[in-house]
Amino acid sequence: MVLYTSPFPNSFLSFLHSFSWGLIFPCYWLADRLVGSFVPTTYEKRQRADDPCYFHALCIIITTPIYLALLVASLPFALIGFLLWSPLQSARRPYIYSRLEDKNHANGATLLTEWKAAGSGKSFCFGSANVCLLPDSLARFNNVFNTQARAKEIGRRIRNGASRPQIKIYIDSPTNTSISAASFSSLVSPQGGDNTNRTVNAGIKRTTSMEYKGDNSGSNNSEEREDKGGSGEPNEGEENTCIVCINGEDNGHMSDTETDNVNGQAHASGPAEPSLEGDAEISKTPNHKRKEGDSGSLDSCSASRESLVKVRVGDGTVDQSTVNNKLLYKASIMKKTSVRKKKHTDETFDHEISAFFPANLDFLCLQEVFDKRAAEKLKEQLHHYFEYIVYDVGVYSCHSCCSFKFVNSGLLFASRYPVMDAAYHCYPNGRGMDSLASKGALFLKVQVGSTPQDQRIVGYISCTHLQAIAGDTTVRCEQLDMLQDWLSEFRKSTSSSSTANPEELVAFDVICGDLNFDNCSSEDKLEQQHSLFTHYKDPCRIGPGEDKPWAIGTLLDPEGLYDEEVCTPDNLQKVLESEEGRKGYLVYPTSKNHSSSQKGRKASLKGNGRRIDYMLYTEEGLYLEWKVEVEEFSFITQLAGLTDHLPVAMRLMVSTGEDDP
Repeated sequence: MVLYTSPFPNSFLSFLHSFSWGLIFPCYWLADRLVGSFVPTTYEKRQRADDPCYFHALCIIITTPIYLALLVASLPFALIGFLLWSPLQSARRPYIYSRLEDKNHANGATLLTEWKAAGSGKSFCFGSANVCLLPDSLARFNNVFNTQARAKEIGRRIRNGASRPQIKIYIDSPTNTSISAASFSSLVSPQGGDNTNRTVNAGIKRTTSMEYKGDNSGSNNSEEREDKGGSGEPNEGEENTCIVCINGEDNGHMSDTETDNVNGQAHASGPAEPSLEGDAEISKTPNHKRKEGDSGSLDSCSASRESLVKVRVGDGTVDQSTVNNKLLYKASIMKKTSVRKKKHTDETFDHEISAFFPANLDFLCLQEVFDKRAAEKLKEQLHHYFEYIVYDVGVYSCHSCCSFKFVNSGLLFASRYPVMDAAYHCYPNGRGMDSLASKGALFLKVQVGSTPQDQRIVGYISCTHLQAIAGDTTVRCEQLDMLQDWLSEFRKSTSSSSTANPEELVAFDVICGDLNFDNCSSEDKLEQQHSLFTHYKDPCRIGPGEDKPWAIGTLLDPEGLYDEEVCTPDNLQKVLESEEGRKGYLVYPTSKNHSSSQKGRKASLKGNGRRIDYMLYTEEGLYLEWKVEVEEFSFITQLAGLTDHLPVAMRLMVSTGEDDP
């Protein structure tokens, strides 16, 4: 299958499309600005409350007649442009495939050599988020604004989170495996270059600095590769990984008194220092250089407590008998005994509320990337980490059996691995406002490796966004039926294997997206019992109407997006770790008998919020000798203040069964 790298089959049609859109754009921009000026967000309302001169009201009075006059003047040109633009959409391709042009920073082909299926397996990380990149006037109804700036910041935060080092903490303790709860606002990256008293704990072995400079095998960030100092050779299959092994008394914790007595700090930006023998080891591969001013970046004051390890030692000579087994480690793990008790002790994978996107994120599925200019800015940022991107997915105007579409599907897919095939289908049964967008499903086939016999190892990923209007249960169920049928057809049409001659081995099949129903609302019972959940597994779900106790909602209350308690990744993470915090800032499943009062409403809340963003996987249709298991599931707060949804991420381990102990 040919991947479409341009929206039209020839340059002449592309020119006509650009010309027609150039006639439409002034009218579109003026209308967007005019409507947006009358829909303030809570952030703007708070700022204007301190304005005694009513400056904003005066600006609206002056600018509104100007906008109206220019809008009327641009209407004839917009009409001509529309008459030219609309018929051109019948020749438009359903998506645009973009590959990083800079060959020096492209590493998709290199990744394919990391897994030859000769070991015990490989893990793959998937992320999904609804980013609400609508035209600014429409985004304001969700209490977010400045779509163009948000698109750039969203892309920057995602790549910063994904390109950080992956830290794995293994605790060897017979009594307690919890991670100490520590405020990660204290994990500020060290400032300045003074190396005095910045030595490493006797129990820590360092092979490189915490400021990762040098070539990054898992990333394409050309901006962050200029300084090659302190780089090391990445290990196969473990790029950007930092492993911490803890084996000591008192569960590896240090008391506050002990912490105060241990002065100094591991230097996080100097060159690698000689290691000392001890009970903990850290091994790292080089990673990105820190970006100043990035929200949620490694050097910000709200650096992820899951991504940093802070070690303190005494000034001068270190007595190993004193510091051994006193490693102060800080990580963000939801299942802390101080926060929530683990009810299901048989859970086989980690789950957390994280302030960062997972390290070494392999695949990313985004929804509501409707604005074309915002999509370009987002793509530009994501290309610093992801080599392959599929965007501007959908159809416009009158197409096939669908009604007239003003905007695309809003779907965007980014991958570190090569995309082999892609297909898009539009849901023909959209209703209300949703019928104006070409909501549908994007299906992708990616190559993730090869066997020693040169058989391709592939995976399937589906990204979708269902009907949003509450009460349209039947519509969503029909869309889920179509999703399954289209996916089955896509797999058949793109498969080059047969049972007798398997040219390809399927490693995984994952569905990501905003399904617009949750697993606890009484109004969503029909969707909860859909056959999709008999073929695909939801890591957060016990059964219809019941989520696992650690699962939380992904739909934020728009009114509270800019509250100080939740406006940063760190703050939002802390709030969501408490039950009361979730009740204050998450949208909860509806209940038919809830009280109208706030107190009564809280008393009737069910579950931990509306979880409408899903990540599903299946074991059906995969290579029979392999096993797929969830290794980690995360609810992510890194996009705090930028969207009204919580991103989710899932890491799958594909075990080949070879070399197992």
